[in-house]
Amino acid sequence: MVDVDHQISAVRRQVGTRVLEAGEARTITISQAYDATIDELWDACTNIERIPRWLMPITGDLRLGGHYQLHGNAGGTITACEPPSAFDATWEFGGEVSWIEVRLTSESAERARLQIVHIAHVDDEKWPEFGPGAVGIGWDSMLLGLALYLAGSTEVTPDKGMEWTMSEEGRRFMTLSGEAWRDADIASGTDKAQAEKAAANVIAAYTAQPPES
Repeated sequence: MVDVDHQISAVRRQVGTRVLEAGEARTITISQAYDATIDELWDACTNIERIPRWLMPITGDLRLGGHYQLHGNAGGTITACEPPSAFDATWEFGGEVSWIEVRLTSESAERARLQIVHIAHVDDEKWPEFGPGAVGIGWDSMLLGLALYLAGSTEVTPDKGMEWTMSEEGRRFMTLSGEAWRDADIASGTDKAQAEKAAANVIAAYTAQPPES
């Protein structure tokens, strides 16, 4: 049983921009603290045998310069790695390349925080249409899977996860995630009406429900 409200409120979300050589890029930052040491959290996030237990099957060489591939999802190259606190990688999907920066910090002896920054050049027409929730809801789902796994759940598998997302509870989770990203978008300075429209579109896309008029 997933405590949807607790999970949504346990996550921090931020929307911003960053200037790269190729121009301005959009950034979303998501983080959550877990009841695990930083070494335990690092192993859960980087051990090729453990990642499929909470995320999805993965292949590749998980070391600096190595290439990874998430089954049916993104792949890329690991461009920086400093165990147990940081790694960077390209995030290549659908013919587009973006970047992720993953940071782990200790909050106490038995509690550590995972932070992911996703950096992407987004089409100026696509961003207003779907906003940060286009990728943010997916990252929320990943952090939920990790939370369930670290809490000892044996129900975290890709098939069961997909089945859950189509349930009423799963659609509620994605709706609340989309609304939380809407709020982060507004906090970043986006016009409220634009952020609300984008959130409605992306929630409809994830939940297979038409947006409210």
